[in-house]
Amino acid sequence: MNAFDSSILHFLNQFSFRWPVFDRGVMAFTQFYMLRGLPMVALLWWVWFRDGTDKQRDREIATATVIAAFCALLLGRLLANWLPFRVRPMASPDLGLSFLLASDDGMRTWSSFPSDHAMMWCAVATGVMVAARWLGLLALAYAVLLICMARVFVGLHYPTDVIAGALLGVLTCLVLTRPPLRTRIAAPFLFLFDRYRGLFHVGMFLLSFGLITNFDEIRTVASSLMKVI
Repeated sequence: MNAFDSSILHFLNQFSFRWPVFDRGVMAFTQFYMLRGLPMVALLWWVWFRDGTDKQRDREIATATVIAAFCALLLGRLLANWLPFRVRPMASPDLGLSFLLASDDGMRTWSSFPSDHAMMWCAVATGVMVAARWLGLLALAYAVLLICMARVFVGLHYPTDVIAGALLGVLTCLVLTRPPLRTRIAAPFLFLFDRYRGLFHVGMFLLSFGLITNFDEIRTVASSLMKVI
């Protein structure tokens, strides 16, 4: 482990197990979808439905952001399987640290680098920022300080895991939400919205649910398949 990760983990770890209420709050951000994903997806739907003079632009951004989040998550899984395996901090006895989250066999088999959550939620926050700058900056701060840092604090990730994930998520979304590309990406979805609104909203509901739950079941299946391949 590099000195950067080690110094931050040791600094944060001194605050573990000091204040039970604080510990429970941090754990909540790693365990509860309603704190982690629901607020971010709600902001994305606000972009879609908000009043304004350019609804076409907002809907293109919202659609491209959903695709960017999915691409970021897929990229994260591919990198985690192709790059050298990195054991999670909570499962590394060499650190000599006690984390709030105890290691389990399921998490031991998932590489720590990069952070899927950082990639996906920073991508979503970036999409909100493209549509509404100040609200997006607040969303990005929420993603970094509460979602990502909570995962470092409890021992799920090293700092460099979430930094790399956040950068990849932001860059993926910035590329896909650029005006020429986002129009092409959103075109088939907006066509479906105009022609078959019922089917479109069912699909978006399922995608929203997948985002909120981080596509946990799909990621588990995909990770198992990648190991077989």
